[in-house]
Order: sequence, then structure tokens, then C-alpha cells
Amino acid sequence: MTSIMIDMFLLCLLVFIAVMILRTSKLIAVIVMSGGYSLTSAAIFVNLDAVDVAFTEAAVGAGISTVLFLAAMSFLPAEEKVSSKSGSRYSWMLIASIVCVAAGALLVLAALDLPAFGDPNAPAQLHVAPRYLEESGTLLHIPNVVTTVLASYRGFDTLGETIVVFTAGLGVLLLLAGATRTRRPHAADHTSQPKAVSRVGGKTKRGVAK
Repeated sequence: MTSIMIDMFLLCLLVFIAVMILRTSKLIAVIVMSGGYSLTSAAIFVNLDAVDVAFTEAAVGAGISTVLFLAAMSFLPAEEKVSSKSGSRYSWMLIASIVCVAAGALLVLAALDLPAFGDPNAPAQLHVAPRYLEESGTLLHIPNVVTTVLASYRGFDTLGETIVVFTAGLGVLLLLAGATRTRRPHAADHTSQPKAVSRVGGKTKRGVAK
């Protein structure tokens, strides 16, 4: 009962953070609250005994993603641009809300057909889990079953997730490098402009040639 109450509290906290992200226009606050959202999700995964998923969510969602967003913010304005068409904005928000509610209803409907949490007669407990427990120490010689699943049975999946994170980080670095390259030529143009010398009333006056 305590675990369910904790999950409900964390779920309500997720909804509150999501609403606050939608209502604020300050991009720094959005990044910070997004990191908090990822940490809250990681706490839910820990409460559900999915420590490996919680570690990935905390490292990628709250760690790497937050750092990349903050690096991108150095080239962006601090606040979101206010839309001149308020009516179209509210219509798009209404469409997005309908899509989110419909997707959530479908997920809840699909979850009702799943076996109960921790049910020993679930298919995963009868077919897959015994094999992992049996082969982890004898066949693969790995004492930690979670490490066995991530590094051996799900090795290609873990490699794919690593490639996705690496590609995302590389893409952000390339975008930031492109922004710095476009700024440098502009700065060079301003510094390399010749200065025109004119004499007014016997005094030398310098100015930038247009």
C-alpha cells in the first residue's frame, strides 16, 4: 500500500511539473524543470524495482540532456518568443491536449490487460526470468543478473541506446559549432572594416567606413 501511495504522489508530481513547463515562457526554467521531471521518473522506476532503467533515466534525462540544453541556451534568447496570434496558439494547445488525453486513454486501456505487478504466474516470470537466473552465473559467469540482461541478452539494444545518446550529443555539438562559425565571420567583418580619416576644423576624426 505504501508503494502505491508513493507512486501516486510521484505521478501527481510529474503532472504538476508538466503543467508548469507548459505555462512558463522562460527557457532556463523549462530546462531545470525538465531535469526534475526526469529525476521524478527515475524515482518512480526505483520504486518499481527497475533500477537499471532508473539509472539510465537519471544519467541521460537529467544529466546529459540538461547539459546539452544549457549549452544550447548560450546561443538562444532567455525567453520564448510571444506569438502574435493568440487564437491559433490556444487552438494548437487544444489539439495537443486532445492527442495527449487520447494517447493516455489508449495506454491505460492496454495496461488493464497486463498481468498484475509482481504476479509469479506472469509469462515473464515463468519463461524468461528462470533462464536468466540459471544462465547468469553458470553460462555467462556474471554474478549480477541485471548486468547479464543489459550486457548480454540485450547487448544490441543497449548498444543502440548508446548510439542514440552519442548521436544526439554529436548533433548538438555540431549545431553549436555551426553557430560559432557564423558568428566569427561577422566579428571579423566588423574588425576588418577600414577606418576613414577626415579633418573637421583642423581636428582629425576617425570613423568606420560604410
